[in-house]
Amino acid sequence: MDIKLFDGKTGAATGSVVANDTLFGADFNEALVHQVVVAFMARSRSGTKAQKTRAEVVGGKTKPFNQKGTGRARAGSSVSPVWVGGGRAFAASPRNFDQKVNKKMYRAAMRSILAELNRQDRLMVVDNFTLETPKTKEFVNKLKTLGISDALIVTEMLDENLYLASRNVYAGGVCDVDSIDPVSLIGYGKIIVTRDALKAIEERLA
Repeated sequence: MDIKLFDGKTGAATGSVVANDTLFGADFNEALVHQVVVAFMARSRSGTKAQKTRAEVVGGKTKPFNQKGTGRARAGSSVSPVWVGGGRAFAASPRNFDQKVNKKMYRAAMRSILAELNRQDRLMVVDNFTLETPKTKEFVNKLKTLGISDALIVTEMLDENLYLASRNVYAGGVCDVDSIDPVSLIGYGKIIVTRDALKAIEERLA
């Protein structure tokens, strides 16, 4: 399969690059992509919410006051859930939100996403994408030159100038091949991939 190749500086088409048919010609499996995306987002949840039960709150070892003669309602513990400062009746505890997704499913979902991006003309392959200085203005101007306002740039190795220049751009992101994920791929309007990164992706997913 041939994919158009563009100049990373001017945005002009310079030819084409041969891509793997297995990767960029895969059918779109919506159910699988949804499952993998949900699992990926669930894994990012910290799950550290916690509250103390009456057994974990300090105190409550002895009866707080006499059973009779005080005029108050009888009480056996100062850490009862009905007392201020007591433990929670149904306390939240830390939990793990991870969902099982094996490597075969993950790779199939990534192939499905990349193939669909290519069919929708949201995948753009460039010969290179570099900046001379780590300036946000230079990064934004480079995207404007390419006629793009919302894009994720994928490079073979993380470029420091690109990373520093894109940190303050909401509609722009930079990552290397090892850091791509399904949520990032579907979250940007355009995916700009360098030629070297494309070959690396093929080796990982094909």
